[in-house]
Amino acid sequence: MTTPSVALDRSLNAFHLWGIAVGLVISGEYFGWSYGWAQAGTLGFLVTTLCVAAMYVAFIFSFTELTTAIPQAGGPFAYALRAFGPTGAAIAGYATLIEFVFAPPAIALAIGAYLNVQHPGLDPKHVALGAYLLFMGLNIVGVRIAATFELFVTVLAVAELLVFMGVVAPAFSLDNFAAGGWAGQDSFGPAAISGIFAAIPFAIWFFLAIEGVAMAAEEAKDPRRAIPMAYITSVLTLTVLAFGVMLFAGGAGDWKSLSDLNDPLPQAMKRVVGESSGWLHMLVWLGLFGLVASFHGIIMGYARQIFALARAGFLPSVFARVHPRFQTPHLATLAGGGVGIAAIYSDSLVRVAGQSLTASIVTMAVFGALTMYVTSMAALFRLRRSEPDLPRPYRAPLYPVAPAFALVMASVCLAALVVYNPLIFAIFAAVMAGAVLLGRRVGRSTVPAVPVPDPAI
Repeated sequence: MTTPSVALDRSLNAFHLWGIAVGLVISGEYFGWSYGWAQAGTLGFLVTTLCVAAMYVAFIFSFTELTTAIPQAGGPFAYALRAFGPTGAAIAGYATLIEFVFAPPAIALAIGAYLNVQHPGLDPKHVALGAYLLFMGLNIVGVRIAATFELFVTVLAVAELLVFMGVVAPAFSLDNFAAGGWAGQDSFGPAAISGIFAAIPFAIWFFLAIEGVAMAAEEAKDPRRAIPMAYITSVLTLTVLAFGVMLFAGGAGDWKSLSDLNDPLPQAMKRVVGESSGWLHMLVWLGLFGLVASFHGIIMGYARQIFALARAGFLPSVFARVHPRFQTPHLATLAGGGVGIAAIYSDSLVRVAGQSLTASIVTMAVFGALTMYVTSMAALFRLRRSEPDLPRPYRAPLYPVAPAFALVMASVCLAALVVYNPLIFAIFAAVMAGAVLLGRRVGRSTVPAVPVPDPAI
């Protein structure tokens, strides 16, 4: 493989990377998280979210060390390959791929559902297909164009969440939020504790995919400076937004009516301003920006992960090609989109463990994320011991406490997810086992040569 075929365009600054990081995640503030209330109640879910947020803050502050020391498009795959060899790389790489390939179909269907509310004649699946075609094309025509668009829609989505909080703030009541706030009505009783653990996937949805910035590291102008700035500011931004949205939505009225909806924010605002308010219509329409930001950003992420796996020999090498004009991994972008589109049109045909296919693939994405978190933190500890002289422009604060906390919390969350989703875990484990065996068979044992400050082994 010649060098030009794997050279990505370095044109992203810290602000672009912040936009990618927040944009990857921000749809989680608009929908999905409120199902955690159905499992744990508002107060129980608040406990879950506090624990998960602490895990993510510790994880990102630690993960940044890996990203700046080994700024490659494979992200967790590259770190595990360097720390543990082909087997560890296969586990991290395929887990990340599952996370990033299976999250977009759910978001695409949510985009379709939002537009269907305003235009009932639109088929949500056809809208989802159109979203895939549009944003795959945007990703292919150039990373700077894609990242600038991502930054634009992310800023709009953040502003919209702040507007939501401001509009419903006059109706906020702590009594509303706390009413019946524990599963089983018994704080830290058996039912409440069970609910707290069952709600873990929905708290993770607040932050899922923030680590995707690592996959844009090869396209950053100055990864050693830009990545830490982007990661730290983005995780703090998302933490503030997550708690703000949850508290204001739950305190504006009867939170139970929002616990099984895909559009909790418009419904919460409707109680405050009425159905005919311009504020409500603005929220519905601009809420699409949050969904679009995450959808578009995750497409960027899965394309880079497929590209990196193919470049290292863990997937067919054809997916490691970049477009001769735009210098983007166009074939990897199309391949991941093909899987997502197939999932969209299978949604009403397949059910897993009594859930729709969409709900099941979201859970699959969370399994992939948690597996990757555990592997990445283990790689951080391994590389500190095996390569103490590796240039580390950024070092994890509170080492070893912070990464150990992130590792333990991710392991606990993964174990809880297995207990509450045994069938989906069995499917995930089977897919991972097959992929890892394939990776061990065909994967190379060295990190591919790419233009990074610290040459790979």
